[in-house]
Amino acid sequence: MTEPIPAITLPPSENPQLEGEWLQKRLLGWLDAEFLPEVVNQNIAQRAAQIFVRQRMEGENDLGSLVIAIVTEMQLFDFSKSFYGEFAIANAVSDLLLESLGIDRCCGQ
Repeated sequence: MTEPIPAITLPPSENPQLEGEWLQKRLLGWLDAEFLPEVVNQNIAQRAAQIFVRQRMEGENDLGSLVIAIVTEMQLFDFSKSFYGEFAIANAVSDLLLESLGIDRCCGQ
């Protein structure tokens, strides 16, 4: 029988705003590097960081819950001028957070 994947929990946030600034900068860099630098990438990174900060301020530390919140709320974002969608953004945020924790995103270790 396959074992469930354990949840990944971020440390409690001491400064959500600073985390949000870090995430916005890193996500914008990822967006610009992945395809083409686009003006809309700044808006995408800003919106994803806002969602993340609000969730962290509300005490959310579970990575899975943060990803679901980003997917859900980014559905309202107009991606028509972008190569991306809400799932790509949420997955990129997850990857960036895993990397910051020193966790291999491939195998969870």
